[in-house]
Amino acid sequence: MIYKAVVAYDGWNYAGWQKQANALGIQEVIEKALSQINRKETRIIASGRTDAKVHAWGQVFHFDPLDSMSPQAYFQALNTRLPKDIRIQSIELVPDSFHARFSARSKRYDFICTTNAKDPFSYRYKQLVWQDLDIEAMKAASHYLLGTHDFTSFCSSRVEEKKPKRKTITRIEIQVEGLDIRTIFEGSGFLRYQVRMMMGTLIEVGKHRLEPLDVKKILDAKNKEACRYNAQPQGLYLMKVNY
Repeated sequence: MIYKAVVAYDGWNYAGWQKQANALGIQEVIEKALSQINRKETRIIASGRTDAKVHAWGQVFHFDPLDSMSPQAYFQALNTRLPKDIRIQSIELVPDSFHARFSARSKRYDFICTTNAKDPFSYRYKQLVWQDLDIEAMKAASHYLLGTHDFTSFCSSRVEEKKPKRKTITRIEIQVEGLDIRTIFEGSGFLRYQVRMMMGTLIEVGKHRLEPLDVKKILDAKNKEACRYNAQPQGLYLMKVNY
């Protein structure tokens, strides 16, 4: 018996999803709460990790439950024990073959920028840009990132060399919402920092510091040194994992 859980969290106060030796990760907080409920050490497996200060509306993890506890009982027990910036959205019974990471077919990330420098409440949840962005230029540049490519240029230098760099992006949509700009990325999977590095590059296009064609040149370079841009983590949200 396996339970699948969807969790939302404000990542500002955490060192990312993954449990770490010298910092507090969201995984550790949830495992501690689950272990208290189960009265034994309980591990969880997530769809993937998010970095420090990155948020989520739809992170997914699975765990082995007690036979005596229903999904609704776990839902209530976890949300009672977890801090208010980590909220379970749903828990359900899934087949034993389900795996939060390996069963995932695609993910959606949203990145939010804002030009509203007067809002003191947005600094934890958006990246402030100090000038209007050329949205049409950003849209033109984003087209070069769609499809299946080797994204070596848009990943962390710390990513394992053997990890496949070929990924498929099916959707990049840029929406203007008042003074905010929301960019939606959907794809088969993403390398570490890939979304933030793509977003940082698109922001540079929006500022006219790069031309749309420069995005293609960076992508085609397949070189980790080709991209020097990385958007701020607090603007990034893991919205949904599709199975």
